Amino acid sequence: MLVSAALVLLMTPGLAFFYGGLTRAQSVLNTMMMSVVSIGLVGVLWMLAGYTIAFGPNGNALVGGFSNLGLEGLQGQLTGTIPSYVFAAFQAMFAIIALALISGAVIERMRFGAFVLFGGLWSLLIYSPLAHWVWSSDGWLFKDGALDFAGGTVIHISAGVSALVAAFVLGPRIGFPRNAHIPHNVPLVLLGAGLLWFGWMGFNAGSAAAANQTAGLAFITTLIAPAAAMLTWLVWESSRAGKPTAVGAATGLVVGLVAITPACAFVSPWAAVIVGAVGATASYWAVQLKHRLRADDSLDVFACHGVAGIVGALLTGALAFTTGSGKPWGEQMLTQIVSVVASVVWAGVGSFVLLKLVGLVMPLRVPASQEVAGIDQSAHSEQGYSENETGLGAPVFLGGD
Repeated sequence: MLVSAALVLLMTPGLAFFYGGLTRAQSVLNTMMMSVVSIGLVGVLWMLAGYTIAFGPNGNALVGGFSNLGLEGLQGQLTGTIPSYVFAAFQAMFAIIALALISGAVIERMRFGAFVLFGGLWSLLIYSPLAHWVWSSDGWLFKDGALDFAGGTVIHISAGVSALVAAFVLGPRIGFPRNAHIPHNVPLVLLGAGLLWFGWMGFNAGSAAAANQTAGLAFITTLIAPAAAMLTWLVWESSRAGKPTAVGAATGLVVGLVAITPACAFVSPWAAVIVGAVGATASYWAVQLKHRLRADDSLDVFACHGVAGIVGALLTGALAFTTGSGKPWGEQMLTQIVSVVASVVWAGVGSFVLLKLVGLVMPLRVPASQEVAGIDQSAHSEQGYSENETGLGAPVFLGGD
């Protein structure tokens, strides 16, 4: 479990590379810093209150008890068969990357301070209660028998929906959609995707909280589903654009990881192929049709995490061969639908309210001049590349003024 927690922690720097490579060179550091700061911010908040809101004993159907504020009361205790400190650390890594995922929808235009304030509130008031609903024995979705082994609803649906709401509230980047913001460093994207897949083995298999058959099943399905999703994405890409791309391969495998997360210990290896292929297909077409949403979700967080998370949660109910709930297929599917709807509504409405509140305290967007020039210098007094390289990834003007 210590190794699994460390693997999940590595996922957030991996996400920073993945997102950083997809953005413009002038904003690569700001993009990566949104992931990096999530580690520090959520790491402290999880200790102070996030853990007890999610998993504190003697809670109710909506929130945990408050006896573990500051992680008090965990010394010498066990959660299942592992030390409670280790369980708290493992779950902290989940809370960290959930916030970091949202940043991909608001890059190149959201103030760093506004993201930090929103992120702190989101982690405590949106993520932690939802984790309690789904994973705590007191939570109402847990009691209802909702299946989410490692975070399809808690992490990916909540982050994907919150990202879409944030993109709506902030408004599109200047020139969107006429100006194409192309990835400035595809090797970084591949590096980030590789680190995510590596860390995801601890993410899913570690959720068994033991080195056992359940962990073994989660591990093998976390290999198979992303592999199938990558191939599916490349097939769709080749059939429409004529050529498979490295960014497409990286995106496809990440989508497969998202889709298998809720199902990884409930479905067989052959079913993992279906989960990966269907998840990739749904997300691929969501990306193609995203302009109809009229939201500038910069790095397709909703399409790749929200949509794939929804597909994965529903396929968990459809394909699970072992659940422990004993529910007939129809009842389990209804329970899965309820968990998806609850996650979408809670994350969507809650994020909208929090963003509006943060907007009352400080502006959400950077000035237009900084947005056009890139945020790295104005936000951090640093740049990712030397001056003669900063033109990499500049906007490509497709027409108009």
